[in-house]
Amino acid sequence: MSASNVQKLCETTKGKLKYAIDKLEVFLNEYSLAQLAPEPTEEMLHFYKGFLSDLRHLLVFSEVSSEKLGVALRRANFDTDFAEKALYNVYHQCVNNFFYPKSESYSEDGRYAYTGQDAIRFRIKPVRPVRDIILDITKVFEDLRDDLTYYESDYLTERRMQKQRTHA
Repeated sequence: MSASNVQKLCETTKGKLKYAIDKLEVFLNEYSLAQLAPEPTEEMLHFYKGFLSDLRHLLVFSEVSSEKLGVALRRANFDTDFAEKALYNVYHQCVNNFFYPKSESYSEDGRYAYTGQDAIRFRIKPVRPVRDIILDITKVFEDLRDDLTYYESDYLTERRMQKQRTHA
């Protein structure tokens, strides 16, 4: 990928991450476990604890990735290798953590992806703010997944081939 394309991709990715970061920060600063589950059952408590933990991890991964993209974009001489590694990390840390949360409080059901319905399915029916935050940022992470599919596997394959050529 050309340096100018990588640079553009870094800029758009950083902008999308900023949107998600802003939404996640507001949600996490506004809602506590006690607010989300005022009369908790054991199952509900487990669900919301895992959900909040997953959102905190996603926020941290997104902030770190955004900072790395910012470093790549601020350098006097654009370092394509550094930028591509940062984009790879966005895919593998942010996108994957969004679509495959550790607590499995929600998941993507691909059968709904092409119907115009929400593809995110929650393990238990959440309160409205939980549903809203996930559905609000889903589009961002879908876009990032589409934009960065190259970094899912092709990027690593290309790097391995480069190493083999230099060591041969």
